[in-house]
Amino acid sequence: MSRTGSAESRDVGFEGLFDGRSLQGWHNHGRRGEPVRGWAVVDGALVRSGDGGDLVSDRDYADFELLIEWKIAPGGNSGIFYRASENAQPIYRSAPEYQVLDDLRHPDAANGPDRLAGALYGLYAPSRKAARPAGEWNRSRILVRGDAVEHWLNGVKLADFRIGSPDWNARLARSKFKDWPEFAAARRGAIGLQDHGDEVAYRNIRIRNLEP
Repeated sequence: MSRTGSAESRDVGFEGLFDGRSLQGWHNHGRRGEPVRGWAVVDGALVRSGDGGDLVSDRDYADFELLIEWKIAPGGNSGIFYRASENAQPIYRSAPEYQVLDDLRHPDAANGPDRLAGALYGLYAPSRKAARPAGEWNRSRILVRGDAVEHWLNGVKLADFRIGSPDWNARLARSKFKDWPEFAAARRGAIGLQDHGDEVAYRNIRIRNLEP
């Protein structure tokens, strides 16, 4: 499997979440043990290939550094979930979402900056635009330590927030998540790739466990 080429990827302690050849280590959210539907391996990438639902890692993580590359189709929408619970349906009721979007063409971009690529969907907008055009590969980094979270895109830090802080609570109270007590409540959960009905590809998925 090729490396991302980023400074982070050269650090020790990372392990592959995707071997570039198979769906081993992944399952559809809420359907552990069943054959994966709606996702396929194409040219070394995990590609949303049809209806099947969100794809999640077999393993759960608490504190971690995630490196992942993604390419969204023109007009496409997807997302990267973390600390996702299998007990909450759908996945976005429990898991924060790193937004993956074609900012120029998808209509959700007009609903506010907290919908743009790299945002914490619905809560924290990216500090600037850093996404490459649809059809090109982007490199994301998600760093989670306890309640502290950072979102990076193509080497730029776009969001830096703390779950449960006064600022977080104020934003949460104004969001659609306010009536979901399970949202961002778990301190451990799966990494998830969103099936939003559009074509998207993910590759070079690597994670470093930061638990003490």
